[in-house]
Amino acid sequence: MSEEMPNPSEAVTSAWTSIMRARERLLAAIEADLKAAGMPPLAWYDVLWELARSQDGMLRPYEIEERTLLAQYNLSRLIDRLENEGLVRREAFAEDGRGRWVVITDAGRKLRERMWTVYAGSIETHIGCKLAKNEAKTIAGLLDRFL
Repeated sequence: MSEEMPNPSEAVTSAWTSIMRARERLLAAIEADLKAAGMPPLAWYDVLWELARSQDGMLRPYEIEERTLLAQYNLSRLIDRLENEGLVRREAFAEDGRGRWVVITDAGRKLRERMWTVYAGSIETHIGCKLAKNEAKTIAGLLDRFL
């Protein structure tokens, strides 16, 4: 009854390793750029971006979790920090006082825009200047297969 599990080829294993190494190095470089500019971590940007682009600037916590790579326990603490900084606020659902919306504030929108200036430059420095436009499109297309 036991079926042999197929082993990935050397090329597939090498692709996996390269994807993971590139991810770690690029994220570390971007985080370092944000820190050098006196900005908060990238996770703050991710949450503020998802809120800013949502309808009415509000999402439920589980919606933020679905749209970002943050685990629920990390997200709860991050939302607490963002709220303490005045970047988001929590509002009760109109229909049910038990649930909460997370709503981006004007200060949150402004911080996200300032962070984007650094983040965009970092993306260009660490990725954009190393790829031709057609190479970037090819990589994006290949990676889209996994999404």
